[in-house]
Amino acid sequence: MPARASPAAARLTTRETLLFEAGIKLGGIFHQYLGIPVDRRTAPALARTIASAVRLQPYVRRARVRIAPERGPPLGRGRFAYRYLTPEMLEVTIELEDRGVRVAARLRHRPDLRYPLMDVVRAGAPAGRRGAKRGG
Repeated sequence: MPARASPAAARLTTRETLLFEAGIKLGGIFHQYLGIPVDRRTAPALARTIASAVRLQPYVRRARVRIAPERGPPLGRGRFAYRYLTPEMLEVTIELEDRGVRVAARLRHRPDLRYPLMDVVRAGAPAGRRGAKRGG
């Protein structure tokens, strides 16, 4: 798990650490996979691959990725036409857990804003554990 913090490191609660990690993981997905070729046949496998890769990372309890290729225009014509993964196609939800604290976050395109937003769906701890300090 995490390395011991340096003396100058900020003291974060477990909840704060998980919220930070959720943002990093969603940002990583967003910037790492956009532009990859995708179509209706390959979208489910690509979504499973992305989710499986994220699940390898610390604290991740669940990851679900959905890709809707029909939300993007094809590039090229005829047999050379394909789509590439765009923000409009991607919807990701992740749940992280450490020391009984759970955080859920999501990445999804907001048509009203014409922008992909990452937001916190849920952040909390079981009763009696609120504000529990990390390690140390």
